[in-house]
Amino acid sequence: MATRSEIAKQILAHAEAHYEDGGWDVIVECHDEASIIEMVWGVAPETADTFEAAMAEVRDIVSIWADREADAFNSAF
Repeated sequence: MATRSEIAKQILAHAEAHYEDGGWDVIVECHDEASIIEMVWGVAPETADTFEAAMAEVRDIVSIWADREADAFNSAF
């Protein structure tokens, strides 16, 4: 089983690979390994024991940022 640190690094790599995909840029620009660990395991310490489970937690947050980015973009025009 992967450690929290390893999973956080995988999440950061995913965010970098999906930088342009709505919300993932916030992860890249504003978060590091420690804050990813807090983000995931501060909320779901018992359930986020795999990369997939941790990503589910992060995706929920990223989708909010993606919505906010879309609203800001659409309001600018």
